[in-house]
Amino acid sequence: MTAVPAAPHPGKHPAHWVAIIRPKLSGDAATWERPALAAVLALAAGLYTWGIRHAALHPFYGAAIRSMAGSWRAFFFGGLDTSGSISIDKLPGAFWPDALSVWLFGPHTWAAALPQDVEGVLTVWLLHRIVRAWAGPIAALIAALALTLTPITVVLNRATIPDTALTLLLVAAAGSLQKAMRSKRLLPMITCGIWVGLAFQAKMLQAWLILPVFAAVHEVVAPGTPLNRALRFLLGSAVALAISCLWMLIALVTPVPDRPYLDGTSNNDPFALVFGYNGLSRFTSDSTALGAVAGSSTSRTTGNTGWNMLINHTVGPQVAWLLPLAVLATLLGILWRTGQPRTDPLRAGFLLWGGWLGVHALVFSSSNGNHAYYTAVLAPALAALSGGGLELFRAEYEAAHNTKCVAERQDAYRRRGVLPAAITLTVAWALVLDWPTRFLPQLPPIAVMLALLAVVGLWSRGPRTLPRLLRAAFAAGVAAILVLPAGWALSSLDPLYAGAATAPIAGPVGNAYYYSVRQQHAPQRIGLDQPSARDAALLDYLIKHRHRERYLVATQAAYSAEPLLRAKSEPVLVMGGFTGNTPFPNSQQVSSLVTDHQLRYALLTTQRPTTLATIWVKSHCTRVRPTEFGSHDAGNFTLYDCSPEE
Repeated sequence: MTAVPAAPHPGKHPAHWVAIIRPKLSGDAATWERPALAAVLALAAGLYTWGIRHAALHPFYGAAIRSMAGSWRAFFFGGLDTSGSISIDKLPGAFWPDALSVWLFGPHTWAAALPQDVEGVLTVWLLHRIVRAWAGPIAALIAALALTLTPITVVLNRATIPDTALTLLLVAAAGSLQKAMRSKRLLPMITCGIWVGLAFQAKMLQAWLILPVFAAVHEVVAPGTPLNRALRFLLGSAVALAISCLWMLIALVTPVPDRPYLDGTSNNDPFALVFGYNGLSRFTSDSTALGAVAGSSTSRTTGNTGWNMLINHTVGPQVAWLLPLAVLATLLGILWRTGQPRTDPLRAGFLLWGGWLGVHALVFSSSNGNHAYYTAVLAPALAALSGGGLELFRAEYEAAHNTKCVAERQDAYRRRGVLPAAITLTVAWALVLDWPTRFLPQLPPIAVMLALLAVVGLWSRGPRTLPRLLRAAFAAGVAAILVLPAGWALSSLDPLYAGAATAPIAGPVGNAYYYSVRQQHAPQRIGLDQPSARDAALLDYLIKHRHRERYLVATQAAYSAEPLLRAKSEPVLVMGGFTGNTPFPNSQQVSSLVTDHQLRYALLTTQRPTTLATIWVKSHCTRVRPTEFGSHDAGNFTLYDCSPEE
């Protein structure tokens, strides 16, 4: 950080304010920025790839990834098995990089997880570039470090869940929008639409949540007449809509026999999958809205809703450490820039990231329930606002010291106190979040000590105070803010504090942690090509007794099929899809497959709902004793032989 020259108060001289908050990268700045960024990216890569050989593959998505790597039909349509008989209950876009990695490197756990790690590091790098263009190198470095050390980001980037790709693509869209707001060029707006459309392929409707914010900020800030601004954004939105709907339209016009049945739907309609099962059913009491299967929303979410969902004892320590700082930065960043030109880029950044944060918080609090990892999409906004806010407060602090006008001095000194107050507020909030668990008792005293050093150093500034001491005080304040979230993030390197593969979460919270404590061991991670002894014996038996049948086995819901599909790439007929409620295949289809010698075995479980297809199996097929396939305990599974050999 270079010394700030004397300047009038920035609120009265916006051009000079920009010079303060965005110093040129010459001299000292050029020497520290690149090594600092490299260190942050190296830290991100280390955290996100830690234990990659035993990464937390989501059982359902991990099975689909292996199947998608073995069949182009399954790859494009998101087939759960290699035959592509039924799809996953999401759009497949987020899993295409994972499947390509497995296809390229082989069925290894690390190969499935590697794209997630790369996406996480790219998000950190991209956020740094965007914030640097907005608020300068210091803000960019703080934002990149804050995002890297967000606990939910660390655990999510080591799992195979779509939110990592969603976050990367939305950050890319925000970067393109930022360029569009600074010129009358159409290309950045088109690029923004492309990124939003690709984000839709990763996580569907959640990608569109940011569009109202993008529209409002672009209309308020971008140059040109209101009509030209509106036309540019409408064209970008049309591109986003076209790319968003492309897969659904292809699936809609593809003949039904040539694609999988779409899981989560009662009518095999791709629009029902997206707008019903993964859309409206999550916000209403009607779980069958727009063609969704019954129970689609309630069976997959785990609470965490309402106005306080971001600060409860489970979600709060995952993502909300910087929430007060981000809110304060948004409010003051807008307030202090009142009276500046409409196109003011500094105010635009606070509007953009503050709107991102606000709209997601509103939607999450209104839904029927949220996994904690859904909130990972908030992390870039919180990090950007924190970096931009701290740099804004630092610039105001410097300006207050250099103010010569007596009339402005009182207001300037009030603004000077915002930086130490923000550090104090954020550290106090971190202590509140950490208090219910008191997880890492050695860290709160460190955070308090660093905060005291920062506040004392900033308030004791005099005319002869050395600039290096002021830089040290600012650095101590940043460290005080990040020390507790960093501790929670680093704790997740221990599998005991990384949550379940289906619901990654950092620290001593969540059902997976409490279960592990009772069982006195960390959650078991089952990767690709790693069947249990029972599953290996069952697979050997099924393969040995398979003749000309198309399917190795039919299973009751994905729960029964997942371990088999992760272990071996074989056609498996998954009856009922993820929840077991999807009406495919029906009893007549199962009967026909058996009659045509396309199916012989069925694996049922007591853990999923009974359907007409499973009733047909129980009434027409013969039980196979577990000892026949080398297992003394089949657990809650029962194998049936529907065409016993004579």
